[in-house]
Amino acid sequence: MFPNSGWRLLPWSIPMLALLLMGAGWLGIYRSEELVDGDGARLGHQLLWSCLGCVIMLAAAAPNYRLACRGAYWALAGLIVLLVAVYLFAPINGAHRWIRLGHLGFQPSEFAKPIVVLAVARYLMYRDNFRSGWGLLVPLAIVLLPAWLVLKEPDLGTSLVFLPVLFAMLWAAGARPMQLAGLALVGLALLPLLWQQMSRDQRGRVTALWEQHFQNMPDHSPTPASYHLHQAREMFALGGFWGTIWAPSPPLPDQRPIGRVPEPHTDSIFCVLGERFGIVGAMALLLLYALLVWRGLAIAGRTGEPFGRLVAVGVTALIGVQAAINMGMLVGLLPITGVSLPLVSYGGSGLVANCLALGLLANIGLRPGYEMTADPFVWQARG
Repeated sequence: MFPNSGWRLLPWSIPMLALLLMGAGWLGIYRSEELVDGDGARLGHQLLWSCLGCVIMLAAAAPNYRLACRGAYWALAGLIVLLVAVYLFAPINGAHRWIRLGHLGFQPSEFAKPIVVLAVARYLMYRDNFRSGWGLLVPLAIVLLPAWLVLKEPDLGTSLVFLPVLFAMLWAAGARPMQLAGLALVGLALLPLLWQQMSRDQRGRVTALWEQHFQNMPDHSPTPASYHLHQAREMFALGGFWGTIWAPSPPLPDQRPIGRVPEPHTDSIFCVLGERFGIVGAMALLLLYALLVWRGLAIAGRTGEPFGRLVAVGVTALIGVQAAINMGMLVGLLPITGVSLPLVSYGGSGLVANCLALGLLANIGLRPGYEMTADPFVWQARG
Protein backbone atom coordinates (compact mmCIF):
# COMPACT_ATOMS: atom_id res chain seq x y z
CA MET A 1 0.00 0.00 0.00
CA PHE A 2 1.03 3.63 0.35
CA PRO A 3 4.36 4.38 2.04
CA ASN A 4 4.47 6.21 5.37
CA SER A 5 4.06 9.57 3.62
CA GLY A 6 0.70 8.32 2.35
CA TRP A 7 -1.36 10.48 0.04
CA ARG A 8 0.56 13.62 0.93
CA LEU A 9 3.48 12.99 -1.44
CA LEU A 10 1.38 11.59 -4.28
CA PRO A 11 2.04 13.71 -7.39
CA TRP A 12 -1.46 15.12 -7.53
CA SER A 13 -0.69 17.02 -10.73
CA ILE A 14 -1.10 13.73 -12.64
CA PRO A 15 -4.70 12.94 -11.56
CA MET A 16 -5.63 16.64 -11.69
CA LEU A 17 -4.43 17.04 -15.29
CA ALA A 18 -6.16 13.77 -16.17
CA LEU A 19 -9.40 15.06 -14.66
CA LEU A 20 -9.15 18.32 -16.62
CA LEU A 21 -8.67 16.36 -19.84
CA MET A 22 -11.66 14.17 -18.98
CA GLY A 23 -13.67 17.35 -18.41
CA ALA A 24 -12.70 18.56 -21.87
CA GLY A 25 -13.95 15.24 -23.19
CA TRP A 26 -17.29 15.72 -21.43
CA LEU A 27 -17.68 19.12 -23.09
CA GLY A 28 -16.84 17.68 -26.49
CA ILE A 29 -19.23 14.75 -26.14
CA TYR A 30 -21.98 17.06 -24.92
CA ARG A 31 -21.44 19.31 -27.95
CA SER A 32 -21.49 16.39 -30.36
CA GLU A 33 -24.75 15.15 -28.83
CA GLU A 34 -26.20 18.67 -28.92
CA LEU A 35 -25.60 19.22 -32.62
CA VAL A 36 -26.87 15.84 -33.77
CA ASP A 37 -29.89 15.86 -31.44
CA GLY A 38 -28.56 12.98 -29.35
CA ASP A 39 -30.25 11.74 -26.20
CA GLY A 40 -27.22 12.33 -23.96
CA ALA A 41 -26.59 8.62 -23.39
CA ARG A 42 -22.98 8.83 -24.50
CA LEU A 43 -22.23 11.60 -22.01
CA GLY A 44 -23.79 9.54 -19.22
CA HIS A 45 -21.68 6.53 -20.19
CA GLN A 46 -18.52 8.63 -20.30
CA LEU A 47 -19.20 10.06 -16.84
CA LEU A 48 -19.55 6.54 -15.44
CA TRP A 49 -16.36 5.39 -17.15
CA SER A 50 -14.57 8.49 -15.86
CA CYS A 51 -15.55 7.63 -12.29
CA LEU A 52 -14.32 4.07 -12.81
CA GLY A 53 -11.12 5.38 -14.38
CA CYS A 54 -10.42 7.69 -11.44
CA VAL A 55 -10.90 4.81 -8.99
CA ILE A 56 -8.54 2.61 -11.03
CA MET A 57 -5.98 5.42 -11.27
CA LEU A 58 -5.86 5.87 -7.51
CA ALA A 59 -5.91 2.10 -6.93
CA ALA A 60 -2.95 1.66 -9.31
CA ALA A 61 -1.02 4.27 -7.31
CA ALA A 62 -1.45 2.43 -3.99
CA PRO A 63 0.58 -0.84 -4.12
CA ASN A 64 4.29 -0.87 -4.81
CA TYR A 65 4.67 -0.52 -8.58
CA ARG A 66 7.40 -3.19 -8.64
CA LEU A 67 4.62 -5.75 -8.29
CA ALA A 68 3.79 -4.94 -11.91
CA CYS A 69 7.35 -5.88 -12.84
CA ARG A 70 6.84 -9.45 -11.61
CA GLY A 71 3.69 -9.97 -13.63
CA ALA A 72 4.67 -8.09 -16.80
CA TYR A 73 5.46 -11.15 -18.92
CA TRP A 74 2.34 -12.97 -17.71
CA ALA A 75 0.26 -9.93 -18.61
CA LEU A 76 1.84 -9.90 -22.08
CA ALA A 77 1.01 -13.58 -22.58
CA GLY A 78 -2.57 -12.99 -21.52
CA LEU A 79 -2.76 -10.01 -23.85
CA ILE A 80 -1.71 -12.12 -26.85
CA VAL A 81 -4.45 -14.61 -26.00
CA LEU A 82 -7.05 -11.83 -25.83
CA LEU A 83 -5.89 -10.27 -29.12
CA VAL A 84 -6.45 -13.65 -30.78
CA ALA A 85 -9.73 -14.25 -28.91
CA VAL A 86 -11.37 -11.19 -30.52
CA TYR A 87 -11.92 -13.33 -33.63
CA LEU A 88 -14.27 -15.56 -31.64
CA PHE A 89 -16.76 -12.67 -31.47
CA ALA A 90 -18.83 -11.12 -34.22
CA PRO A 91 -17.20 -8.11 -35.92
CA ILE A 92 -18.52 -4.62 -35.31
CA ASN A 93 -18.39 -2.33 -38.35
CA GLY A 94 -16.19 -4.90 -40.04
CA ALA A 95 -13.54 -4.95 -37.28
CA HIS A 96 -12.69 -7.64 -34.72
CA ARG A 97 -11.74 -5.40 -31.80
CA TRP A 98 -14.15 -6.32 -29.04
CA ILE A 99 -14.58 -9.09 -26.52
CA ARG A 100 -18.16 -9.11 -25.31
CA LEU A 101 -19.61 -10.74 -22.21
CA GLY A 102 -23.33 -10.15 -22.38
CA HIS A 103 -23.96 -6.42 -22.56
CA LEU A 104 -20.43 -5.62 -21.43
CA GLY A 105 -17.40 -5.47 -23.67
CA PHE A 106 -13.86 -4.16 -23.88
CA GLN A 107 -11.10 -3.66 -26.44
CA PRO A 108 -7.92 -5.62 -25.67
CA SER A 109 -5.99 -3.36 -28.05
CA GLU A 110 -6.42 -0.43 -25.66
CA PHE A 111 -4.93 -2.37 -22.77
CA ALA A 112 -2.16 -3.63 -25.05
CA LYS A 113 -0.46 -0.23 -24.84
CA PRO A 114 0.29 -0.12 -21.09
CA ILE A 115 0.99 -3.87 -20.98
CA VAL A 116 3.59 -3.62 -23.75
CA VAL A 117 5.22 -0.73 -21.87
CA LEU A 118 5.50 -2.92 -18.76
CA ALA A 119 6.91 -5.89 -20.69
CA VAL A 120 9.52 -3.80 -22.52
CA ALA A 121 10.56 -2.11 -19.27
CA ARG A 122 10.87 -5.53 -17.60
CA TYR A 123 13.21 -6.73 -20.34
CA LEU A 124 15.36 -3.62 -20.56
CA MET A 125 15.83 -2.78 -16.90
CA TYR A 126 18.93 -4.84 -16.03
CA ARG A 127 20.18 -5.93 -19.40
CA ASP A 128 23.22 -5.02 -21.42
CA ASN A 129 22.52 -7.34 -24.35
CA PHE A 130 20.01 -4.93 -25.92
CA ARG A 131 22.94 -2.60 -26.56
CA SER A 132 24.12 -5.00 -29.28
CA GLY A 133 22.40 -5.15 -32.63
CA TRP A 134 20.94 -8.62 -32.03
CA GLY A 135 19.85 -7.59 -28.55
CA LEU A 136 17.18 -5.34 -30.06
CA LEU A 137 15.33 -8.35 -31.46
CA VAL A 138 13.60 -9.24 -28.19
CA PRO A 139 12.13 -5.77 -27.45
CA LEU A 140 11.19 -5.53 -31.13
CA ALA A 141 9.37 -8.87 -30.88
CA ILE A 142 7.60 -7.77 -27.68
CA VAL A 143 6.29 -4.74 -29.58
CA LEU A 144 5.76 -6.03 -33.12
CA LEU A 145 3.70 -9.14 -32.29
CA PRO A 146 0.91 -7.21 -30.48
CA ALA A 147 1.19 -4.41 -33.06
CA TRP A 148 0.67 -6.89 -35.92
CA LEU A 149 -2.32 -8.51 -34.19
CA VAL A 150 -3.86 -5.07 -33.61
CA LEU A 151 -3.23 -4.09 -37.24
CA LYS A 152 -5.10 -7.20 -38.42
CA GLU A 153 -8.25 -6.30 -36.45
CA PRO A 154 -7.92 -3.84 -38.37
CA ASP A 155 -6.75 -0.93 -36.20
CA LEU A 156 -4.03 0.97 -38.01
CA GLY A 157 -3.95 3.90 -35.59
CA THR A 158 -3.29 1.88 -32.44
CA SER A 159 -0.66 -0.27 -34.17
CA LEU A 160 1.32 2.84 -35.13
CA VAL A 161 1.66 3.95 -31.50
CA PHE A 162 3.93 1.11 -30.38
CA LEU A 163 7.15 1.82 -32.29
CA PRO A 164 7.56 5.47 -31.18
CA VAL A 165 7.01 4.35 -27.58
CA LEU A 166 9.67 1.63 -27.97
CA PHE A 167 12.04 4.20 -29.45
CA ALA A 168 11.57 6.49 -26.42
CA MET A 169 12.10 3.63 -23.97
CA LEU A 170 15.27 2.44 -25.70
CA TRP A 171 16.61 5.99 -25.62
CA ALA A 172 15.87 6.19 -21.89
CA ALA A 173 17.53 2.80 -21.35
CA GLY A 174 20.77 4.08 -22.83
CA ALA A 175 20.70 2.65 -26.34
CA ARG A 176 23.45 3.93 -28.59
CA PRO A 177 22.57 6.50 -31.28
CA MET A 178 23.54 4.03 -34.00
CA GLN A 179 21.13 1.49 -32.57
CA LEU A 180 18.30 4.01 -32.52
CA ALA A 181 19.16 4.95 -36.12
CA GLY A 182 19.07 1.25 -36.98
CA LEU A 183 15.66 0.93 -35.33
CA ALA A 184 14.42 3.86 -37.41
CA LEU A 185 15.74 2.13 -40.54
CA VAL A 186 13.93 -1.06 -39.53
CA GLY A 187 10.74 0.97 -39.22
CA LEU A 188 11.24 2.41 -42.69
CA ALA A 189 11.99 -1.04 -44.09
CA LEU A 190 8.73 -2.36 -42.63
CA LEU A 191 6.65 0.31 -44.36
CA PRO A 192 6.12 -1.75 -47.57
CA LEU A 193 4.98 -4.70 -45.43
CA LEU A 194 2.70 -2.39 -43.47
CA TRP A 195 1.27 -1.06 -46.74
CA GLN A 196 0.52 -4.60 -47.90
CA GLN A 197 -1.30 -5.37 -44.64
CA MET A 198 -3.46 -2.25 -44.83
CA SER A 199 -6.99 -2.36 -46.21
CA ARG A 200 -8.03 -0.33 -49.24
CA ASP A 201 -9.78 2.18 -47.00
CA GLN A 202 -6.68 2.61 -44.85
CA ARG A 203 -4.50 3.16 -47.90
CA GLY A 204 -6.95 5.75 -49.17
CA ARG A 205 -6.64 7.70 -45.93
CA VAL A 206 -2.88 7.86 -46.37
CA THR A 207 -3.03 9.01 -49.98
CA ALA A 208 -5.70 11.57 -49.04
CA LEU A 209 -3.05 13.44 -47.09
CA TRP A 210 -1.42 14.42 -50.38
CA GLU A 211 -4.71 15.59 -51.90
CA GLN A 212 -5.13 18.52 -49.52
CA HIS A 213 -3.93 21.15 -51.98
CA PHE A 214 -6.88 20.34 -54.26
CA GLN A 215 -9.46 20.74 -51.50
CA ASN A 216 -9.26 24.53 -51.47
CA MET A 217 -10.31 24.77 -55.12
CA PRO A 218 -13.92 26.01 -55.50
CA ASP A 219 -14.96 23.23 -57.89
CA HIS A 220 -13.34 20.42 -55.97
CA SER A 221 -15.40 17.94 -53.98
CA PRO A 222 -13.65 15.74 -51.41
CA THR A 223 -13.15 12.11 -52.37
CA PRO A 224 -14.47 9.41 -50.04
CA ALA A 225 -10.94 8.92 -48.70
CA SER A 226 -10.36 12.64 -48.04
CA TYR A 227 -13.87 13.35 -46.74
CA HIS A 228 -12.95 12.95 -43.04
CA LEU A 229 -10.03 15.37 -43.28
CA HIS A 230 -12.04 17.86 -45.33
CA GLN A 231 -14.90 17.95 -42.82
CA ALA A 232 -12.52 18.22 -39.86
CA ARG A 233 -10.92 21.29 -41.39
CA GLU A 234 -14.37 22.75 -42.00
CA MET A 235 -15.11 22.30 -38.30
CA PHE A 236 -11.99 24.19 -37.26
CA ALA A 237 -12.82 26.95 -39.74
CA LEU A 238 -16.31 27.26 -38.26
CA GLY A 239 -14.89 27.70 -34.75
CA GLY A 240 -12.51 30.49 -35.72
CA PHE A 241 -10.46 32.04 -32.93
CA TRP A 242 -12.96 32.15 -30.05
CA GLY A 243 -15.36 29.36 -31.08
CA THR A 244 -19.10 29.20 -31.60
CA ILE A 245 -19.74 29.26 -27.85
CA TRP A 246 -19.93 33.06 -28.17
CA ALA A 247 -22.27 32.89 -31.18
CA PRO A 248 -25.79 34.26 -30.60
CA SER A 249 -27.38 31.00 -31.71
CA PRO A 250 -26.26 27.53 -32.84
CA PRO A 251 -26.17 26.66 -36.56
CA LEU A 252 -29.38 25.56 -38.19
CA PRO A 253 -29.88 21.79 -38.50
CA ASP A 254 -29.12 21.71 -42.23
CA GLN A 255 -25.95 23.72 -41.65
CA ARG A 256 -24.46 21.55 -38.92
CA PRO A 257 -21.16 20.27 -40.28
CA ILE A 258 -20.59 18.20 -37.16
CA GLY A 259 -23.26 15.78 -38.33
CA ARG A 260 -21.10 15.09 -41.37
CA VAL A 261 -17.83 14.54 -39.48
CA PRO A 262 -17.18 10.81 -38.97
CA GLU A 263 -17.02 9.77 -35.31
CA PRO A 264 -17.40 13.28 -33.80
CA HIS A 265 -17.41 11.91 -30.25
CA THR A 266 -14.33 9.67 -30.62
CA ASP A 267 -11.60 10.17 -33.23
CA SER A 268 -12.82 13.64 -34.28
CA ILE A 269 -13.54 15.12 -30.87
CA PHE A 270 -10.60 17.53 -31.16
CA CYS A 271 -12.23 19.33 -34.09
CA VAL A 272 -15.55 19.35 -32.19
CA LEU A 273 -13.80 21.18 -29.35
CA GLY A 274 -12.16 23.43 -31.94
CA GLU A 275 -15.58 24.29 -33.34
CA ARG A 276 -17.01 25.06 -29.93
CA PHE A 277 -14.07 26.81 -28.26
CA GLY A 278 -12.01 27.92 -31.24
CA ILE A 279 -8.25 28.17 -31.48
CA VAL A 280 -8.15 29.31 -27.84
CA GLY A 281 -9.77 26.07 -26.68
CA ALA A 282 -7.58 23.93 -28.93
CA MET A 283 -4.44 25.59 -27.57
CA ALA A 284 -5.65 25.14 -23.99
CA LEU A 285 -6.10 21.42 -24.66
CA LEU A 286 -2.64 21.24 -26.19
CA LEU A 287 -1.24 22.96 -23.10
CA LEU A 288 -2.83 20.36 -20.81
CA TYR A 289 -1.13 17.56 -22.74
CA ALA A 290 2.17 19.43 -22.71
CA LEU A 291 1.95 19.80 -18.93
CA LEU A 292 1.13 16.12 -18.52
CA VAL A 293 4.11 15.11 -20.66
CA TRP A 294 6.36 17.51 -18.75
CA ARG A 295 5.27 16.09 -15.40
CA GLY A 296 5.78 12.54 -16.66
CA LEU A 297 9.31 13.29 -17.83
CA ALA A 298 10.04 15.05 -14.54
CA ILE A 299 8.98 11.92 -12.64
CA ALA A 300 11.14 9.75 -14.91
CA GLY A 301 14.12 12.05 -14.32
CA ARG A 302 13.79 11.77 -10.54
CA THR A 303 13.41 7.99 -10.50
CA GLY A 304 16.60 6.05 -9.94
CA GLU A 305 15.12 2.56 -10.13
CA PRO A 306 15.38 1.41 -13.77
CA PHE A 307 12.02 -0.35 -14.15
CA GLY A 308 10.18 2.67 -12.74
CA ARG A 309 12.10 5.10 -14.91
CA LEU A 310 11.39 3.09 -18.07
CA VAL A 311 7.69 2.72 -17.26
CA ALA A 312 7.44 6.46 -16.58
CA VAL A 313 9.06 7.23 -19.95
CA GLY A 314 6.86 4.67 -21.71
CA VAL A 315 3.60 5.94 -20.21
CA THR A 316 4.55 9.54 -20.93
CA ALA A 317 5.43 8.68 -24.53
CA LEU A 318 2.21 6.71 -24.84
CA ILE A 319 0.04 9.69 -23.91
CA GLY A 320 2.11 12.18 -25.91
CA VAL A 321 2.29 10.09 -29.08
CA GLN A 322 -1.45 9.38 -29.11
CA ALA A 323 -2.31 13.04 -28.59
CA ALA A 324 0.15 14.16 -31.26
CA ILE A 325 -1.17 11.65 -33.82
CA ASN A 326 -4.82 12.48 -33.15
CA MET A 327 -4.33 16.25 -33.32
CA GLY A 328 -1.95 15.99 -36.26
CA MET A 329 -4.33 13.92 -38.35
CA LEU A 330 -7.28 16.28 -37.84
CA VAL A 331 -5.32 19.36 -38.89
CA GLY A 332 -3.89 17.64 -41.95
CA LEU A 333 -0.33 16.95 -40.82
CA LEU A 334 -0.78 13.17 -40.58
CA PRO A 335 -3.05 10.63 -42.30
CA ILE A 336 -6.41 9.86 -40.71
CA THR A 337 -5.59 6.65 -38.86
CA GLY A 338 -8.27 6.35 -36.18
CA VAL A 339 -6.25 7.15 -33.04
CA SER A 340 -8.43 8.39 -30.20
CA LEU A 341 -7.52 11.42 -28.10
CA PRO A 342 -6.40 10.00 -24.72
CA LEU A 343 -8.74 10.76 -21.79
CA VAL A 344 -10.88 12.97 -24.04
CA SER A 345 -12.42 10.73 -26.70
CA TYR A 346 -15.55 8.73 -25.92
CA GLY A 347 -14.92 5.12 -24.96
CA GLY A 348 -14.58 3.09 -21.81
CA SER A 349 -11.67 0.80 -22.72
CA GLY A 350 -9.35 3.60 -23.80
CA LEU A 351 -10.26 5.78 -20.83
CA VAL A 352 -9.73 3.03 -18.26
CA ALA A 353 -6.47 1.87 -19.90
CA ASN A 354 -5.07 5.40 -19.89
CA CYS A 355 -6.13 5.94 -16.28
CA LEU A 356 -4.39 2.70 -15.35
CA ALA A 357 -1.20 3.88 -17.07
CA LEU A 358 -1.34 7.28 -15.34
CA GLY A 359 -1.95 5.56 -12.02
CA LEU A 360 1.32 3.68 -12.53
CA LEU A 361 3.02 6.98 -13.39
CA ALA A 362 1.74 8.58 -10.17
CA ASN A 363 2.82 5.45 -8.29
CA ILE A 364 6.37 5.85 -9.59
CA GLY A 365 6.35 9.53 -8.67
CA LEU A 366 5.40 8.56 -5.12
CA ARG A 367 8.28 6.07 -4.80
CA PRO A 368 11.45 7.45 -6.40
CA GLY A 369 13.52 6.24 -3.39
CA TYR A 370 16.40 4.63 -5.21
CA GLU A 371 19.79 6.08 -6.13
CA MET A 372 21.57 5.57 -9.40
CA THR A 373 25.03 4.00 -9.30
CA ALA A 374 27.80 4.51 -11.83
CA ASP A 375 26.06 2.10 -14.18
CA PRO A 376 22.66 3.70 -14.90
CA PHE A 377 20.96 0.31 -15.04
CA VAL A 378 22.35 -1.11 -11.82
CA TRP A 379 20.50 0.18 -8.79
CA GLN A 380 20.74 -0.11 -5.06
CA ALA A 381 18.22 0.66 -2.35
CA ARG A 382 18.78 3.88 -0.49
CA GLY A 383 20.11 3.03 2.92
